[in-house]
Amino acid sequence: MTLDADRIIATIDTLERRIGERFPEAGLREVAGDFTRMAREMRNDALALGRPNWRLRLITVGILTAGLVLFALVFKELHFSSPLPEATTLVQIIEPAANIAIIMALGIAFVVSLESRWKRKRALTSLHSLRSMIHVIDMYQLTKSPSVLLDTIEPTASSPKREMGRQEIERYLDYCSEMLSLCGKIAALYTQSVQDAVVIDTVNELEELSTNLSRKIWQKIMILDLAVQGRGQGREQGSEQGAVQEVVGSA
Repeated sequence: MTLDADRIIATIDTLERRIGERFPEAGLREVAGDFTRMAREMRNDALALGRPNWRLRLITVGILTAGLVLFALVFKELHFSSPLPEATTLVQIIEPAANIAIIMALGIAFVVSLESRWKRKRALTSLHSLRSMIHVIDMYQLTKSPSVLLDTIEPTASSPKREMGRQEIERYLDYCSEMLSLCGKIAALYTQSVQDAVVIDTVNELEELSTNLSRKIWQKIMILDLAVQGRGQGREQGSEQGAVQEVVGSA
């Protein structure tokens, strides 16, 4: 089971259109556009990292071929004058052969580690950019507090403009939560392409960060729902008390 990068991008495109249709003048629309472009770039980057680096692979093949050629040249110079070679002749042959084998192994190991380190660096660079995007999305939902609808405190000169109603704030917060969740899915694409412990730990950290921020947003949404329910119950109780008072007064 693997994540389908194209389906993730399609979901992000749909979310961007939804935000644009609901909040055409809001700054969140620009953030959604930036996130969509970043997601496309990261999708392509993750897919590219999943493919082998043929230049480095050719260097590995070249080192292996050169080592085999050197082995052949060394043994080509070996001439046995008797059924059992002399000890000095074996030492002269074994020593350079061992040196060639060690150098060849070190060269191959270096090239292989070079490819993994290159992929790790490239993946971490993209993931750090995604981390910044997660914090940007969180910044845009900070001022959308349900306390504005619950309290009647007069705003100050430095208070942000709060022109949204309950339903608009709820949809706004829901969009932010969806974007944070999709950030985690984009990050997870790198674990499918790069099997590196550092990259996997970074992806897990980003998923935990986006989940915690999304949970904080849903707490705000729950507060809004509870506030509406409380007001509805208060109105019902008020109407019932009014009816009782009318009955008592008429009696």
